[in-house]
Amino acid sequence: MRYALTALLLLCTLTLTACHSHPCTKCQAMDNNPYRHVVAFKFKDSTTDAQIESIIADFAALQDKIDAITGFEHGDQVSPEPFAQGYTHVFIVTFKDRAGLDAYLPHPAHKAFVDKLLPLLDPPPFVVDYVAE
Repeated sequence: MRYALTALLLLCTLTLTACHSHPCTKCQAMDNNPYRHVVAFKFKDSTTDAQIESIIADFAALQDKIDAITGFEHGDQVSPEPFAQGYTHVFIVTFKDRAGLDAYLPHPAHKAFVDKLLPLLDPPPFVVDYVAE
């Protein structure tokens, strides 16, 4: 088992080293294309419209407080397909690259926003990130 783990770690190290030494198309896209942070909210039934509007305004205001954000958009879920699982609000935060997200997540303004947001959600937010191609 120990040898299998060592071999796996070695393989991962070699793959990462090769990718950074001779970047493949996918690696170049990750270095040069915008990094998108997609978040969906499902508010508790007890959350008021005023609270939701305040959350949306606070989320939008983060782009004025955190330099790493290069774009922000949001909207209500409007898909006619039955797959939204109760999530009602969708947000896309754009960064120049992964380093932007890495600066955003621990930023005090983001943390304060999350502290205000989480008590209003059930379940927790759905979050997925991707590199735009």
